[in-house]
Amino acid sequence: MLPISLRPNGRRAVIVGGGSVAARKAESLVSAGFPIFVVSERIGEALRTLVRAAGGSFAERGYASGDLDDAALVIAATNDAEANARVVADARAVHLLVCDASDPERGDFTMTATRRAGDLTISVDSGGASPAFARRIASELAAHLDPESAGAVAGLAQMRAYVKAAFPPGERDGILRALAERPVDELAGLPNAELVCATRESALAMVQSRSVAARLAKRGVVTTMLGVTTSGDRDRTRPLDRFGDVNVFVKELESALRERRAAFAVHSCKDLAGTLPDDMRIVAISARADARDAFCSERYESLESLPAGAVVGTSSPRRRAQLAALRPDLRYENLRGNVDTRLKKLARGEYDAIVLAMAGLQRLGVAATHVAAFAEDRLVPAVGQGALAVEVRSEDDAVAALLRDAVNDPQSELCIVCERATLRALRAGCSAPLGVHARLRGATMRVDAFYAPDSEVPRRVVLERPVETLEEAATFGIAVAEALERAKVTAGVQR
Repeated sequence: MLPISLRPNGRRAVIVGGGSVAARKAESLVSAGFPIFVVSERIGEALRTLVRAAGGSFAERGYASGDLDDAALVIAATNDAEANARVVADARAVHLLVCDASDPERGDFTMTATRRAGDLTISVDSGGASPAFARRIASELAAHLDPESAGAVAGLAQMRAYVKAAFPPGERDGILRALAERPVDELAGLPNAELVCATRESALAMVQSRSVAARLAKRGVVTTMLGVTTSGDRDRTRPLDRFGDVNVFVKELESALRERRAAFAVHSCKDLAGTLPDDMRIVAISARADARDAFCSERYESLESLPAGAVVGTSSPRRRAQLAALRPDLRYENLRGNVDTRLKKLARGEYDAIVLAMAGLQRLGVAATHVAAFAEDRLVPAVGQGALAVEVRSEDDAVAALLRDAVNDPQSELCIVCERATLRALRAGCSAPLGVHARLRGATMRVDAFYAPDSEVPRRVVLERPVETLEEAATFGIAVAEALERAKVTAGVQR
């Protein structure tokens, strides 16, 4: 037995029979939206009334095989088993689904007992053994439905349409399954919010912002994307450290928040300055993706395999300083543009190798012929690398609570708070030659840090200490900054 739902799509149902059984079948078919045609030598008044009210038709005469023309399905509901068998045979001959009310085993399907609450349909099937009992069970189940159940179905229908329009096929199932598990009273009010997200317009930024929108969609929130072009996006030739502005990928997004064109903004956490404006706050940090930097080349498998004098492209002073310490015999040249643009420049042979973030490659599903990730203690990642930060206006407590509940990852937040505290304490910008990477093992946080102030010997420190709260994480970040200030060249683990 395979329960299915069949849409009429304008096709008619033919009922052969005019008694009480035929009337019950007609009631279900009319409820499902089927146009009805009834043929029988005698048709009861209740069935006549139902057919007329539904805009159907009937013929009070004997059945003829031509009565099945243009039918979608057929019901044999006479009180004569042989007549029903003839209807079944005629229907099968023209490949129509047929139900034999007198012998469920002989037909192709049975009709379930059905009760409706808005778009919600409850069907109970006894396999034809006891239609009356099936109707009783369906009625009892319907009586226990909350009045909001019908509204829940309508709300889910709206969210389903949004999810299909906003997310690629591979992301939809998880969102819709999560939505269906929400409380019924919450589902009845879907969508429970509609928010605008300010985002950069690059492919990577859109993927990142959509990941936040997906988390919100699982809670019944509809997100509209507001694409914003930042100063860093407009000028793709000048090195980032020469902009004279630490917010080259951020300030236009914050303007959209201030002007109330958007309710929240999604940033690559590494793009944020150590201190935000007073009217802005970070309310959520996503679970961290792969924070490592990636060596990418079309010809060479690793940094070590590059010949002396090979050209490596990077726009990051942090990467350049650390790479130069590892391979001072290479040429390091500026490289700007989005991930796709940088990979195309590599493929054209403008560089022997480039260095990108693993997280960006993975989120976009792209790569060079050779990709090798640097260990975090060898090439220390940027502050916040691999994590997303969600920013709102400082006074928007309701939006902040919603986003934090949907997006924030507590362990990632502890690490990012520590790293950003180091950034603030050193008064360094997001493009400074500074790398700080925190990771947790149980309740112990380990921090690898690298700092290369102008004309000074690069400094490295590695520290560990127990961290369980945001306050402890921030205090640890300040301690990392102090250790970097003291260190010229530091080896080992400081505790």
